[in-house]
Amino acid sequence: MHRNLDEVEFVIFDTETTGLDSGSGDRIIEIAGVRIVQGRSIAQFESLINPHREVSAGAFSVNNISAQMLSSAPEAEIVIPKFLDFIQDSCLCSYNAGFDLGFLNQELKLLGRSFPEDVIVVDVLKMARKLMPGLERYPLWFVAQKLDIRTQQAHRAFSDVELTFGVFEKFDAILKEKGISDFKNFSHLFSITPGLLNNLDAQKIAELQEAIDLRLKIRMRYFSSATSKVSEREVIPKEIKQERGVSYLVGYCCIKNDERTFRLDGILHFEIV
Repeated sequence: MHRNLDEVEFVIFDTETTGLDSGSGDRIIEIAGVRIVQGRSIAQFESLINPHREVSAGAFSVNNISAQMLSSAPEAEIVIPKFLDFIQDSCLCSYNAGFDLGFLNQELKLLGRSFPEDVIVVDVLKMARKLMPGLERYPLWFVAQKLDIRTQQAHRAFSDVELTFGVFEKFDAILKEKGISDFKNFSHLFSITPGLLNNLDAQKIAELQEAIDLRLKIRMRYFSSATSKVSEREVIPKEIKQERGVSYLVGYCCIKNDERTFRLDGILHFEIV
């Protein structure tokens, strides 16, 4: 069943940590999230977490969360399950999601739990790179500034969530202008959830392979990550290939009169002509 982006509840979240390496024992010391639907905040989550270890000097210089602030904070075993309840039945989003998700997974591992398989995780940094190609850099504050969002980044979990929320809303408007409103396409373009991406690729490959086998032309809507533009194409598919974990369609483009390569996650819709 196809869902429109306006029908989906998103949770935008952020973490503050004792350091940069969850694999070396760094822990989450603050986690926050806002649950939104149709651009409206419908619920909020925010908590400090006592990590029972020191906050590195580098981390403290950024987030200013002191040992005194954390001494009376609740344990991860109390906060993390509550956060999982908060994100239930949502699409989870953060800026540089791999970092936050790595720490969240580590906390769950310490609790003998695992991240829910049915939760789709979207990286707002990935959205920035695809929707604003050509920027010289992509830190959150810089992207926000380029989008004319004047809120300063405070490097506390909830304030960073609010800034990411503002960026996300700008990107949502850009996507609607491009005619991208289907959640399935949105997920394929911006998710970092391996299982979901593999399943979506497999579905497209199976459908495209039929056109290849029958030597049929397809008409498709294509989103280019290089230009951030959506175009209509007529293509005679030739083969599916993979490079560095990314799936591509190779085919003869009737508009360009040349063989072209298209990322599978950029094919928003196609039909056999």
